[in-house]
Amino acid sequence: MTDDQLDEDFDVEEAAVHTEEPPQYGVGPFSIREVVLAGVWLVAFVVSFFSIAEVRFESVWTSGIGWILTIGVPTVAVFLIVLRRLSPDGIRRVGSLGIDQFASVAFSVASLVWLQLVWETVAFAIDEGFWARTWVIWVELVLMLVGVVLTVFAALIPLFEQDFRGRAEIPAHRNARPIRPVSPRPAAQPRAAEPDANDFAAYAPPGPQPEQPAGAAAVGAVAEPTAETTAFEPIQSRDTFEPVETPSATVEPAEEPAVRQQAFWALVPESRDVVDEIGIPVFRIGPSAWALVIEDRGEAFVVRHEDGRIGYLHDVSGVTRG
Repeated sequence: MTDDQLDEDFDVEEAAVHTEEPPQYGVGPFSIREVVLAGVWLVAFVVSFFSIAEVRFESVWTSGIGWILTIGVPTVAVFLIVLRRLSPDGIRRVGSLGIDQFASVAFSVASLVWLQLVWETVAFAIDEGFWARTWVIWVELVLMLVGVVLTVFAALIPLFEQDFRGRAEIPAHRNARPIRPVSPRPAAQPRAAEPDANDFAAYAPPGPQPEQPAGAAAVGAVAEPTAETTAFEPIQSRDTFEPVETPSATVEPAEEPAVRQQAFWALVPESRDVVDEIGIPVFRIGPSAWALVIEDRGEAFVVRHEDGRIGYLHDVSGVTRG
């Protein structure tokens, strides 16, 4: 047994201990579900080049852009599944969908398109009495439905469910997170009308008003002191002023202790994988060198590699902090 085989066996056993799941065996780097799905797509891809019309030769590749949804999108989904195994650092999602989610959508849409063709063919045969399309549409419909079973319902099938067990939990994409609650918009407050000069006349005291100089009338309604108001002693002016202590305007509020996330060095007791957001290994850290942890999230560490790559260490048991 070579050293590469020993390292591969060690990685399989370590992954089994880390996920607490039995090791998954398949065909080379692919799981059994992925191999079966690729075989179903290969048969559908070959059959798509046959004619779907009885009268003349017309395949999905020669009938406009019908090939995009019938066989093109499933082809892209299978290509991404293969690329995920052969190149973990390649494309890992399509928009906010993971590769498996995109494959489920692709085969579901293709099944509906082939079902539409079958439905139209049966309806035309009932009305006109002959079949306008060939056996290709029936075979393609069955193959796409098998693809739906291998993608949408694979987690419920005992033979294929191990492909989804033991996967590392990662933060969800922004578009896949729960939605925020929508608060009702506050009602607009009516603006107060600006006072009019005629409104002040309603509050004028009744009875004859004392004659005022022309200048006083122009300035405004300043009432003359009456008998009631003269009962109070007039306020005497002062030539000196006493300083009045006022609170300082430079008083600063008490500073609250800021909570900062300090980076630290960590040493793991054995080699462990540092994965990205969807669980694909980015690099490994081992007991021979310290790793820089830039954020401690409790159940996981955010680790920065020497070359700048950043990943998540989910197994934080037995880590020595430096």
